[in-house]
Amino acid sequence: MTMPIFRFAPSPNGYLHLGHALSALLNFDMAQRSGGRFVLRIEDIDAARCRLEYEAAIYEDLAWLGLRWEEPVLRQSARLGAYEAALGQLDAIGLIYPSFESRAEIADLVADRDRAGPWPRDPDGVPLYPGRAKNLSATERRRRREAGAPFALRLDMAAALAGRRGCTTPLRWAEIGADPNIETHTVVADPAAWGDVILARRDVPTSYHLSVVVDDAHQGVTHVVRGQDLFHATSLHRLLQALLWLPQPVYHHHRLICDAEGRKLSKSTRATGLRELRAAGATPADIRRAVGLLRDGPCAD
Repeated sequence: MTMPIFRFAPSPNGYLHLGHALSALLNFDMAQRSGGRFVLRIEDIDAARCRLEYEAAIYEDLAWLGLRWEEPVLRQSARLGAYEAALGQLDAIGLIYPSFESRAEIADLVADRDRAGPWPRDPDGVPLYPGRAKNLSATERRRRREAGAPFALRLDMAAALAGRRGCTTPLRWAEIGADPNIETHTVVADPAAWGDVILARRDVPTSYHLSVVVDDAHQGVTHVVRGQDLFHATSLHRLLQALLWLPQPVYHHHRLICDAEGRKLSKSTRATGLRELRAAGATPADIRRAVGLLRDGPCAD
């Protein structure tokens, strides 16, 4: 029987808050209860926002909470070749293409299409790609790239789904409860809802969606425990796993910690920052209570 492996994967672009604490504690507790492993991943691809001082603070905050993780810690900035290889796999089967519109040009295209009726949005509320870049010839694409034009590499969703039409089983994932030994239900994936999603840019070698599936497979993650805000993204992740022949973990999407206005916490909310709470005298047990976890482990979530 495969040993369960759980992971916590923060980005070092700010200090951790109570929402991060809930996710990290749930992963650690579920690993402990199942006799599994707990690994840490630093998602530091965004060089413009990620800082070493934030990474050091992550280790400090997690250790203060009483978490222990395996060494060495995986850092995404050391795995650029793996993401390039994954993009190469998709390119080899004709599933990615470059688009060259700026964000402003895309906004204008969306506004134009909205005049004829609401243009479709993805589950995060972002308009689906409205351009025609995949109709460009290979020669024109090469010319623009060689000229140094900025571009984004997009997944050709229609081609990706067409390639799966011969499959008799639709993409699904297992959504479990807070007890990792109990499968609660199966969810049918709907990757088409994301349209021709960006997988990389000229200046950023991967997207969250691509790197998360590649890195989870590399670390052998069997249980992905993360916030409810990523529930719909799992449809896209299941498609990428299938296209790249990667193993399928099970998932648990936990509730979010929100502010007084009902909004998801952000790293700019210092009142819920672990460093600020610790400086004010909070203990790790206080943090567990604040995020709704029992002192000795997770409550039903």
